[in-house]
Amino acid sequence: MTTATFQTIDELQAALREHQYVADRGLATAIFLALKLKRPLFLEGEAGVGKTEVAKVLAHLLGADLIRLQCYEGLDVNQAVYEWNYARQMMHIRLAETRGERPDESELFGPQFLLRRPLLQAIAARDGDKPPPVLLVDELDRSDEEFEAYLLEVLSDFQITIPEIGTVRAPQPPVVVLTSNRTREVHDALKRRCLYFWIEYPSFEKELEIVRTRLPDAPAALTRQITAFVQDLRQADLYKLPGVAETLDWTTALVALDQQALDPAVVDETLGVILKYQDDVEKIKGEHARAILNRVAVGD
Repeated sequence: MTTATFQTIDELQAALREHQYVADRGLATAIFLALKLKRPLFLEGEAGVGKTEVAKVLAHLLGADLIRLQCYEGLDVNQAVYEWNYARQMMHIRLAETRGERPDESELFGPQFLLRRPLLQAIAARDGDKPPPVLLVDELDRSDEEFEAYLLEVLSDFQITIPEIGTVRAPQPPVVVLTSNRTREVHDALKRRCLYFWIEYPSFEKELEIVRTRLPDAPAALTRQITAFVQDLRQADLYKLPGVAETLDWTTALVALDQQALDPAVVDETLGVILKYQDDVEKIKGEHARAILNRVAVGD
């Protein structure tokens, strides 16, 4: 399957759903335009709302390789773009010396000694039988501004300059998805090179549809209760609100425990599946959890 297969937004939206990704019209439009215009797609939103999953599903839809660059503080060119295989270079020098030869610099810094990291892998991919890869630059906001600036060349011209070799240009631009949890603002210069979409926490109806799509064997009453509980929980003053990923994890965990419905005991015992900070667990555990359960029961 290639990008040319998707002639309409509705067609793409249906294909995403077939691959268990429930996208509303706005997100489907942003993805469609990114594919059509060959522009990077910049997705922002809280953790766990499905940003990373967009790239994973696109790779499946397009029959393309997924190349993932996980960003973190201190990420530099060596981890993200390329580095030289120094061990192999030293071995080459020593073998040459045993033959009474001395390799020159151009020989040592050739493609055979180059270790390709995610960005260079995505740019230099040349398998003619496969579509361009999907490049996922995940949690860009965790990287330094210096690395963010380096991305400008990649996203502007889909090329990477290696001083010892020259400029490597993509035969076909990769499909690029960048994500951010907005722990810091990403520079406008980078955003201007992308199409932008903010993924909100889903409504009750959409989140319930996501859970039923991803976990069709879960009891219907349980999935409604879990979804309603998480929706209510997001109104609380917590350090870290649970995302859709946590809703799915909690449903999977409760199904594994053979639960047919929520009760105060099982909620208290499994809060660590959806809340990742002890202060949040202590705040919700007990009376607060029972109050949410009562509201959920009234809603049913």
